[in-house]
Amino acid sequence: MKLTHIMHTIKNGLAVFLAMVGLFFFTSPVAAQSIPTPLSTNGSRIVDANGNTTQLKGINWFGFETDLYVVHGLWEQGYDEMLQTMADLGYNTIRLPFSHKALDMNEIKGVNYRRGANANLRGKTPLQAMDIIIQEAAKHDILILLDSHRLNDQNIPALWYSDEYSEEDWINDWTMLAERYKNQSNVIGADLKNEPHSIASWGTNNLATDWRLAAERAGNAILRVNPEWLIVVEGVQGNVQGGTKLKNNWWGGNLEGARNYPVRLNVPNKLVYSTHEYGPGVYEQAWFEEPTFPNNLYERWDIGFFYLIKENIAPVLIGEFGGFNVDTVSKEGIWQNQLVDFIAEHDISFTYWTWNPNSGDTGGVLNSDWRTINQPKQDMLNRILFDGLTQPTPTPSPTPTPTPTPVATPVPTPTPTPTPTPVPTPTPAPGDENVSISFQKDSEWENGYCGKFVIQNGNNQQSNWRIQATIRDAQITGAWNAATDRNSGTVTFTPAGWMQPLAAGRRTTDIGFCANKSGSQFLPTAITVTSTAAAPVPTGSLETRVERTSQWNEGYCANVTVRNTSGQAATNWSTDVNVGSDRIYTNWSANFSGSTGNVRITAPHWATTLSSGASHQFGFCAYK
Repeated sequence: MKLTHIMHTIKNGLAVFLAMVGLFFFTSPVAAQSIPTPLSTNGSRIVDANGNTTQLKGINWFGFETDLYVVHGLWEQGYDEMLQTMADLGYNTIRLPFSHKALDMNEIKGVNYRRGANANLRGKTPLQAMDIIIQEAAKHDILILLDSHRLNDQNIPALWYSDEYSEEDWINDWTMLAERYKNQSNVIGADLKNEPHSIASWGTNNLATDWRLAAERAGNAILRVNPEWLIVVEGVQGNVQGGTKLKNNWWGGNLEGARNYPVRLNVPNKLVYSTHEYGPGVYEQAWFEEPTFPNNLYERWDIGFFYLIKENIAPVLIGEFGGFNVDTVSKEGIWQNQLVDFIAEHDISFTYWTWNPNSGDTGGVLNSDWRTINQPKQDMLNRILFDGLTQPTPTPSPTPTPTPTPVATPVPTPTPTPTPTPVPTPTPAPGDENVSISFQKDSEWENGYCGKFVIQNGNNQQSNWRIQATIRDAQITGAWNAATDRNSGTVTFTPAGWMQPLAAGRRTTDIGFCANKSGSQFLPTAITVTSTAAAPVPTGSLETRVERTSQWNEGYCANVTVRNTSGQAATNWSTDVNVGSDRIYTNWSANFSGSTGNVRITAPHWATTLSSGASHQFGFCAYK
C-alpha cells in the first residue's frame, strides 16, 4: 500500500506550530456533547433517551484484545490525555475491542505508570483497567461500545466460538459485562462478534455456523440482564441462504441476509446492524479494478447494507473503515473520501479505524509519535464530525518531559486468522533453504476444516512471493489475506498487497483457508513458497539518522530517519541500526528483525519505494 498524502493547507501556520509543540489539545464549542442514554432505535434511526435522533461519531481504540490487555499508547500518553483529545476532536463514541482471554487475565502490560493518570492503573486487572477508562470517558461525554474482537489474544476466528472458547463461554462473558456496566450510563451496547467470515453463515439454520441465530441467542441473553443496551450485529463475508448479489465481501461486511432473515430480539428497538468497509490499501478487491470505479461503490453499499437505512428497516453502524491515503488521486484516497461523503449525506453512524497509529494496514488518527494528529486524515473526518459547524481551534499545552517505562511490545491491528493449535515441523521452501512453510489445521468438523500456513522467512527479503499447495480431496470455500486461482488441485495463493514484501526473518501465519472435504486426503501437501529476492539498494545510497526523543534511567525512545541520497528510486530498502547491548521492546512504522546488536530494518509495506531525495521516518523504544 502506498503512503501518499496530499497535505491540506492548514491556516495560520498550524502545521509548523503543531510540529513544534508536539503535544497539544483542542478546545471547541462543538466538541463531544452529552448524549442522553440509554439509546434505542426508531426505524433506521438511533435515538437518545429523549427520542431525539443521534449519530454515533466514533473511533476505535484497540489494545484490550492484544497480549497487552489494555488500550495501546499508554507508554507514551496518559489515558485521560487521549480521551480529552478524542472529545475535543469531536468523537462522541469509542468502539472498544477486547478479547475474551483478557477478561480472565490478572495484569495489564505496556503502561507507563509515571505518566498522568496512568498511575491509577498500576496493579489493576484488564477488567479493572477497562472500568477506569470507561469511567474517565464518561467525564468527557464519550460513549463506549464494547466489541468482542477476539476470543484469544492473537487472531479473529471465523465463528463466535473455538476449541478454546465455547459458545457458552462467549455468552457468559457478555452477560457478565452487561451486569457489570448496566449502571454505567455511557456504556451503550455490545458489538457481539467482530467480523464473522468464511464458514459463518446467515439464515442457513445450521446451529454450528448460522451467525444470525447465534446473535439472537447472545443478544437475548444480554437483554435479559440489561435491557437498555443496543445489540450490534455485524454481517458475514458470504454464505447467505438464497445466495448474495455481491460476489465478494469484506469479513463481517455483507448484510444482504438481514432482509429475509432479520435478527429477532425479545426487546424491541435495540437492534443495530454493522458493516466493515475498507479500500485497496488493505486488499485489492476485484471491484477496485472495475472500469466503473469509483461509481460502482454506491451500488455495492446499497446492496450490502444501505438498503436497511433507505427502507427504514434498521440503523446501520459502519463499525470499521480507514486507510493511510486520504488524497483524491490514489484509489484508496478516492474510496475513503467517497465513503466519507456518503456517510455525511445520509448521517450514518460510524466508528473509524483507528485511533492507534500502529494499525499496520491503515495507520491511525494519531501520528506514530502517539502525540500529534494526522492532520490530513482528521481534516477529512471533520466533514462527518462537525456537519459544517465550526471546527476545532488548536490550543497548545506544554510538552511534558517523556519518561516512559513500558513493559511489552504493542502489536499491530488484528489480522484475521483462525484459532491456533501447535505448529507442525516446517518444510524448507525451494530456492531458499532458510525459508520454511507448513500447514496448521485449526479446526475440523465432519465435512470440513480450517487452517493456516505458517511461514518463517530466512535471511533474504522476499518479493512477489506466492504459496503453492496440492489440495486433493477438498474444495476451498474461503481464503483470507490471499487470492486463490482455483479451489482444488494445485492451488496458488497470492498474498494481499500489504503482505509484500516478506521481510527477512519475518514469521507470518496470516494466510489461511477453509475447505469442504471430499475424501480422506484433504489436507494440503507439496507446499512451497516461490519468490524473487528483493533487489539490493546501492551501497551508500541511504542516509540513516537516529535521534533520541526521550530517555530515562532504564531506557529511551528514538526516531530514525532514512533518506535516499541517490539519484534513483530505492525499492524494498533496508538499513541497519546498531543498538549494542540495549534491547528494543517496541517499534513503529517499519519492520524490525531482531531487538539487540545490529538490527536490520526493512521497509513497511506502504513505503517500499523511496524516490530520490525522499525520506521515511520510524522509531523504537529500548531498554538500556
